[in-house]
Amino acid sequence: MSKTILVTGASRGIGRATAELAGERGWAVGVNFVGRQDAAEEAVATITAAGGRAIPLRGDVAEESDVIAMFAATEAAFGALDGVVINAGIAAQAMPLAEMSAERMRRLFEVNILGSYLSAREAARRMSIGRGGRGGSIVLVSSVSARLGAPNEFVDYAGSKAAMDTLALGLAKELGREGVRVNAVRPGLIDTEIHATSGQPDRAARLAQTAPIGRPGQPREIAEAIVWLLSDAASYTSGAILDVSGGR
Repeated sequence: MSKTILVTGASRGIGRATAELAGERGWAVGVNFVGRQDAAEEAVATITAAGGRAIPLRGDVAEESDVIAMFAATEAAFGALDGVVINAGIAAQAMPLAEMSAERMRRLFEVNILGSYLSAREAARRMSIGRGGRGGSIVLVSSVSARLGAPNEFVDYAGSKAAMDTLALGLAKELGREGVRVNAVRPGLIDTEIHATSGQPDRAARLAQTAPIGRPGQPREIAEAIVWLLSDAASYTSGAILDVSGGR
């Protein structure tokens, strides 16, 4: 059955892989981006070529008005939402907490935590059966750093992802009787551009030996887990936190 989904942070990495895999299922996808319109339009073209439908949606998830607008635009284009992937997030330069500025932490928390909570709130408002929605699935993209802590690198990022785990657990209980399932996926070392933004473009390959599988993961491998959680095949899965980390 065709679904309508919104993916935040969908112009690159895990978000883009998820949006494109959804397109292969024939789903309609809202492709959110904040800066890379060219990349978002490439994702839209790939989805369309695969048999899905898609629109690009510029918006900063840390801005409430942007979040509301992207949800409204997706529904205006494709109808009521069946799924939301809350993926948009940022990282910063690797360093110990003692060296981090308040400005760095504030921006990271605004995007990764506030942005995710705003997106989850809007999804709950629109998808809950009691509010006129038709139910569905929310998937939060967390990180194994939430349980590893990312010492001397990204304890702020790790903390923001721990908030995703808690949000998944709490919101699953809130929305269970509203027909909405809520789960989180925790990727491990995945070969995406986010490592370059932290000043370590080779980080995934360099640390891959810490994973029992012995290699970094690919965005598509995370997308497969996310799309499963969005699908009807996961109809009894809610409140789960799924590690997709090569055993790390």
